[in-house]
Amino acid sequence: MSSKFHALAGLLLAVLPLAGCGGEQQAVADGRGGRGGQGGQEGRGPQGPAREVRLTRAEEGRLPRTVAVSGTLGADEQAELGFKVAGRIASINVDLGNPVGGGQVVARLVPTDFQLRVEQAENLLQQARARLGIPPSGPDRLVPPEETAVVRQAAATLKQAQANRERMASLLEQQLIPRSDFDVAEANYGVADARYQEAVEEARTRQALLEQRRSEVEIARRQLADSVLTAPFDGRIRERRSAIGDYVSAGDTVAVLVRVHPLRLRLAIPEREAVGVRTGMPVRLTVEGDPTPHNGRVARISPAISEDNRTLMVEAEVPNQSGVLKPGSFAKAEIVMEAEQPAVLVPASSIVTFAGIDKVISVEGGQAKEIRVRTGRRAGEQVEILDGVAAGDEVVAEPGNLTDGQAVEVVR
Repeated sequence: MSSKFHALAGLLLAVLPLAGCGGEQQAVADGRGGRGGQGGQEGRGPQGPAREVRLTRAEEGRLPRTVAVSGTLGADEQAELGFKVAGRIASINVDLGNPVGGGQVVARLVPTDFQLRVEQAENLLQQARARLGIPPSGPDRLVPPEETAVVRQAAATLKQAQANRERMASLLEQQLIPRSDFDVAEANYGVADARYQEAVEEARTRQALLEQRRSEVEIARRQLADSVLTAPFDGRIRERRSAIGDYVSAGDTVAVLVRVHPLRLRLAIPEREAVGVRTGMPVRLTVEGDPTPHNGRVARISPAISEDNRTLMVEAEVPNQSGVLKPGSFAKAEIVMEAEQPAVLVPASSIVTFAGIDKVISVEGGQAKEIRVRTGRRAGEQVEILDGVAAGDEVVAEPGNLTDGQAVEVVR
């Protein structure tokens, strides 16, 4: 047993060197070892074939300093239109979205009752004129009490009583009549004088009644005029709440009118940016669904910072002659704080953003190189670079998913 074991061990020691030598020869023959293997990968980068890229140059341009904010467009004026008098609607001349000019008739009430009130007031006015002796036609005038019939009659009675008293006084002095007759004449004079004063007061009352009747006529005519509802300013009908035949009380809303030119853009400016905001500054804005930019100007500035959100409320006026902009729309706006200033600009397509970090890709030694940048304002298809790239530097125009260190080949 021992001799057989030693013989087998010797045989294995003799075979192992021959197997190692044969493996090395096969590896050399297959080209998997030494420098020959590396030579078979010539023309390929560490991550595959080189990717073709096109470069663009960072340019120096000019951009204004702006503050980007968002806000809501509102109507410059809005009115809930309603009649000043109660009545039944006879006609409505507008509907939702209709343009309306200032003074245009919006709706009318049935005028019959108002016309009858005017006629009634005018008849009462004629009665008051007649009691003062004023002709039915012609303008109303102030009649002195002494010129009225009632006062003239009382004045004549007073004059007669005064003359009778004086005559009785003379006869009494001559002792031609008893004292009682003079007393009667004296009493009659007192009565006549009182009636004269009463007549003067009656004339003044009639004059006041004439003024009252004249006012009643004006009120009746005003109510007749108020049975026609007109627009107070130019605008568009935002809402219609009544229909023909409805009975409406005074003040009930028939329609809602909004002024659409100009519009008010309400903006909340952060406190750190509010210091430089001034009236008259240009404002550029866009609304959802409409890429067309619109222009306006800062018109009103709140005198105080809001303590709740630390913002300053600003209103800008935005022209809207065409009516394209709608009140209530959400708008993104820029307030131009300063005139155009130098800036480094690159195409927006050259910016790569990942995890909130902005980068551009340059080419160095045939490989892509990521450069972290800090972006600023945007002007159309160009973006301002505040840090990381200088004017004249070349970056990849459309890097896509290009990674740092990847082999690239520049094409022109």
